[in-house]
Amino acid sequence: MQLGTRWSVGDEPPARLSGDVREAITAVEAELAAFDTSTWRWTLTWLEGRPVVELDDGTTIRVAADGTVSIETPSTP
Repeated sequence: MQLGTRWSVGDEPPARLSGDVREAITAVEAELAAFDTSTWRWTLTWLEGRPVVELDDGTTIRVAADGTVSIETPSTP
């Protein structure tokens, strides 16, 4: 695993992310618009050369080996 970077919700994601990943980030942030996420941050790491983007609440965006982008939301008890 390689550490990437962190940025706040609402800030511009790193330019090195693909358009599909950036669109997924935008979609997640749109769903959170009704909540106070002013202190939330995204963390970008690289696993096997593919980005893994995780939000402070546990929402994770991954790119599969075939290039598909998935959004995993944390389960609630």
